[in-house]
Amino acid sequence: MSSAPPPVIVLVRPQLGENIGKAARAMLNFGLTEMRLVSPRDGWPNPSAGPAASGADAVLDGAQVFESLAEAVADCAHVYATTVRKRGVTKPVVTPEEAAREIHAATARSAFVFGPERSGLETEDVALARKILTVPINPEFGSLNLAQAVILCAYEWSKSQDLAQPTLEEELPPAPQDELEGLIGHLEKMLEAKNYFWPETRAEANRRTLRNVLTRPGWNHLEVRTLRGVLTTLERDRRERD
Repeated sequence: MSSAPPPVIVLVRPQLGENIGKAARAMLNFGLTEMRLVSPRDGWPNPSAGPAASGADAVLDGAQVFESLAEAVADCAHVYATTVRKRGVTKPVVTPEEAAREIHAATARSAFVFGPERSGLETEDVALARKILTVPINPEFGSLNLAQAVILCAYEWSKSQDLAQPTLEEELPPAPQDELEGLIGHLEKMLEAKNYFWPETRAEANRRTLRNVLTRPGWNHLEVRTLRGVLTTLERDRRERD
């Protein structure tokens, strides 16, 4: 795990409280907690942010408000302006993955800076940054919403952190051999009634192939029981027709 301080997320002149809340949710999903707001359009706090944060209230409660971007990043030595356009400013351009590597290797504070929803960062905002951060994106539709942009950066930063993988549903162990034998015998009995193993010269090879098919996947006992139920139903339907 990196010893570098986590980056701060700076939202410049955000327009909607809902988007601030969604950005907070994206941050906390990947372990980021420090949000800074620069002149939010509707002031702060914003009652629309809480519901959209879906429980990321700690991020919103700790959000700091600044009058200018310069003040918001005054303590940050590594500032990344997120934009799909260079806006006439000549600066190094990096991807979120490259920026994350740089942040983990740094010792000073870093910041990801995001612009207003409608227009993005202005040239003056980008000029304050050390680098431009952008992602390869469809040139015919390069529009990301604020939370999407935040989550891209937060995710890349989080990849070297010890975040817990969401618990996967526990897999059942493979069925014991006797259950598989029961399934194979059941199916063979049904197939024999339909002369599947004819001619006799091919019967042994066909049985072996069938066994290989049924033993290869590693069925668990519920799957074996389900298949046995299918076969029983087919047998019952046949008897009823007879």
